[in-house]
Amino acid sequence: MLAATVRVAGDLDLAEECVQEAYAAAMQSWTRDGVPASPAAWLTTAARRRAVDAIRREQTLRSKLPLLLEPEETVEDTAMNRPLDEDLDGPDDSVPDERLRLIFTCCHPALAQEAQVALTLRLVCGVATADVARAFLVSEPTMAARLTRAKKKISGARIPYRVPRPAELPDRLRPVLGVIHLLFTTGHTAPSGVDLVRADLVERALHLARMLHDLMPDEPEARGLLALLLVTDARRATRVDSAGRLLRLQEQDRTRWDRRAMAEARDLIVAGLRGGRPGRYVLQAAIASLYAEAPSYDATDWAQVVALYDRLLEVWPSPVVALNRTVPLAMVAGPRAALAEVDALEQQGNLAGYQYLYAVKADLLRRSGQLGQAREAYAQALALTANEAERAFLSERLSEPTAADVGEAVTGRHHDSAHV
Repeated sequence: MLAATVRVAGDLDLAEECVQEAYAAAMQSWTRDGVPASPAAWLTTAARRRAVDAIRREQTLRSKLPLLLEPEETVEDTAMNRPLDEDLDGPDDSVPDERLRLIFTCCHPALAQEAQVALTLRLVCGVATADVARAFLVSEPTMAARLTRAKKKISGARIPYRVPRPAELPDRLRPVLGVIHLLFTTGHTAPSGVDLVRADLVERALHLARMLHDLMPDEPEARGLLALLLVTDARRATRVDSAGRLLRLQEQDRTRWDRRAMAEARDLIVAGLRGGRPGRYVLQAAIASLYAEAPSYDATDWAQVVALYDRLLEVWPSPVVALNRTVPLAMVAGPRAALAEVDALEQQGNLAGYQYLYAVKADLLRRSGQLGQAREAYAQALALTANEAERAFLSERLSEPTAADVGEAVTGRHHDSAHV
């Protein structure tokens, strides 16, 4: 709705206001007349009509605010004569194009990378400002101010609302991939709330990744990102039990994993590895595939996982990747060797406030027999965690620091260090 309304409004703030007004109008109209046959189309059309009315009331708006509208696009007078339950955009397959245009707008190189990601998560992906702030380890007011500045930057720089020309893609592809990946990880393990997974965000990320791959089928990293999301999401149905309790990787029923998604991911990974020097998403997908393809947790090729992490660190030297690497390293070299690397990462200070650092540290201390220190680390992780499923898991470990690991809590979460 927002993406479609921006095309008419030419301004993000105005589009957001019109969308909210459409929701308010629906509360009155639908209560009186009933829910229309196509609620989404009704809301989108109502929002766009309000944008048209606002522009007509104040013709000087376009001289004060830059257009995000393509030159050939004009206010759609024909839209004013259509019934509210008719979708102005035609078939549903046009909606992803609107989202993609808005993603590329938010990922314009004139914006700082952090602003690109935050703005896209908030506007295009519907992630709450509080959860965006948590992903960046800042307060909600700070993040709200950053989002406001980013939108003003779009206005001041006169950034157009369109898919970039081919020559512009290289400057935008990397942040677009990063946005989709972070959207997925935000849904894969929700930053807050009761449920471990936010399926709506996961599905949106998968859809965007597939659409991007369709747009650029020869781009290795677009292929790698789609593979990573597919193979990671293949375990979704088994990550919690019937009561919502988090299940570690070794506890999950592998017979229930989505084999079709895993097979599609495998083909994409093989193509990516054969295409030359693999990038970060291809390597991450290969790591996730090794976890998924193993006949059992104990039979995982841990040495190969560590080797792939070593290659990943070469192309993406992120402290979070280094932390993730300690999980398989503990299986190869023992928990004390892995603990030494975790301690070094903690001393660097890049992951201060990152709950998974303390969760992994607690597990390694526990397996090394240092139960008192393990309890302290679990308490630190618990204090930084807002997701209820993860909190319950950590509380259980805190109450009985004897065995079991928390590798599952970090496996699959490869946040760029600039985003945590």
